[in-house]
Order: sequence, then C-alpha cells, then structure tokens
Amino acid sequence: MTREVMDGARAPRTVGAVKTQDPPGVGRLLREWRRRRRLSQLDLALKADTSTRHLSCVETGRARPSREMVLRLAEHLEVPLRERNGLLLAAGYAPAYRESPLDGERMSMARAALRTMLERHDPYPAAAVDGLWNVVDGNRAMALLLGSAPPHLTESGGNVMRLILHPEGLAPRCPNFPEVRAHALARLGHQVATTGRADLRALYEEVSAYPPPPGSGPAPSGVDPTGIVTPLRLRTPFGEMAFFSMIATFGAPADVTLSELAVETFFPVDEETEARLRAFAATW
Repeated sequence: MTREVMDGARAPRTVGAVKTQDPPGVGRLLREWRRRRRLSQLDLALKADTSTRHLSCVETGRARPSREMVLRLAEHLEVPLRERNGLLLAAGYAPAYRESPLDGERMSMARAALRTMLERHDPYPAAAVDGLWNVVDGNRAMALLLGSAPPHLTESGGNVMRLILHPEGLAPRCPNFPEVRAHALARLGHQVATTGRADLRALYEEVSAYPPPPGSGPAPSGVDPTGIVTPLRLRTPFGEMAFFSMIATFGAPADVTLSELAVETFFPVDEETEARLRAFAATW
C-alpha cells in the first residue's frame, strides 16, 4: 500500500485527455468542519465520545468511520443537514435526510405553519426564505418592500440579499443604506463561513460587488453604541418607515428543506412607522 493511499490522499484521475480531481474523502471534509468550528481533535473526540487516535485515523483516511460515527461527529460539529448528507456520501453511505419539495404533500403542515405566521403578521411585512435567501412566500405587507423593485429582481419571489443590495432594488429608497449594506454582508459572510456552501459564497461575491447608489455615503466604521438594532429605513409612498427584523426557524428539523427555511418578520421601530403601516393596510 502506498503512502498516498494510507494518508487518504487523492491522486488526479485521467478522463480522456483531461485530468480531474476526485472529490474529497470524508476524513478531509470532517477535518475542514472541525477547523471551521475551531475545535482541536481532543475537543471533538471528547464531545463525540471517541479517542483522538481514532479521530486522527479517520481524518487522514487510515480508518473508515461507521455511519453512526459520521452522524455523531456531524452533530457535534453542528453541520447543516444538507452537508451531513454530503459527509455520508463521501464515506460511502446513503444520505440520512430527505429533501422534500416545499409544494409536496409531505410538507403540507410546514406550509400551513408558514402561511399562518405570515398572515397573522400583517400589517407588518414578513417573508419565508430558503437557505439561499430566496423568497418562497410572503404576506401582503411585503408589497411595501417589493412593490417598486423591477421584475428581474422579484421573479419567482426574488432574493432578499439581491433586493436589499442591488442598485435597482431597495438601495435607492434606503436613507441608511451604508449601515444596512454592512449588516447584510456581515450576516451573509457569517453564513458562508459557518456552512461552507459554495452557492452562498457565489451569492456573497455577487451582491458584495454591487455598486452603492450615488450619494449613499461611506460605509460605517463601527457599530453605533446608542442603538439596539440596525434599522432598515425605507422611503415609501406613505412616508419614510423604519423596521427591525426577527428570524424564526423550525425546531428539530429532520428534512433538508425544512432545516433551511426561515421566516423573517419586520416590526416598526417607531410610532410613525406603525401609523403608516396601518394607513397602508387600509388600502387593501
């Protein structure tokens, strides 16, 4: 047995005249997740009730972890369900978690719960989003946020990050755009760092490259110590409004789709916004 095989290294394969790289083994992926969580081998071994020697052998490819061990390590590493399936596949096992379409029968109760939350939040805006910040459902008050956006930003529901940061989206209507942009990018960047998802990284690279609207001012140099939230301020046909938001997720999800769904609910920051939301709702 060569040292490369013993260490779990992957040599390039040749397909026709093109060299390709084999996908990383489960050991390398687990090591990446451990480092992403800033855990030592000893830290993780203690959490997962295993030995550092066995964990080291798994990470270097000298030992193949059992299905149960992969799932146990993934749980203690707080690996998202989609990526847990990827770890299982890399180890040679079938995925453990289904990814059900949101419009399927299996998700009917989840859809009903989402719709209840959204409708009962009127006249305040609320939207359900997936793991890539695509809007999958929204209430009537979301028209305040989406109404002036061009069709190419709202087709199929739209994407929250694009709607906020695109120069044709909310940006021109947002008096405090530099603060909102900094907050949105920090939020998305943190998600990229904690999940390692390539599609989220691509979204971050896209939206962070959008130019700010003219006259929006420089990016903030720090956090405002006088505030408790960074509000989203918007100019609307009913006057300027200011919102803060909260995010709710499903508890103990066992389905990839469900684990990535979230509901972002917006609340008025002041009495003026509250009154203007009521005036908007009176037009329905």
